[in-house]
Amino acid sequence: MADVEASVRDLVNRDRDCTERAQAQMDLRRKINLLISEWKAAGGGEVLPDIRDRVRLRPMKRDGRIARR
Repeated sequence: MADVEASVRDLVNRDRDCTERAQAQMDLRRKINLLISEWKAAGGGEVLPDIRDRVRLRPMKRDGRIARR
């Protein structure tokens, strides 16, 4: 989904038609919302990870070696 969002931003920045990519982005968001609602209906109640959690898990480079945050 991040790739689709980036392509929409790129098309908008270059003043191009982004209709197809924007619709694909909205479809992906609908699918994610459907999956989340199905998960909750099946009893899922944990807190889902957000972008801050994902970024925290990425390795950082320090002095040529990889270090965790």
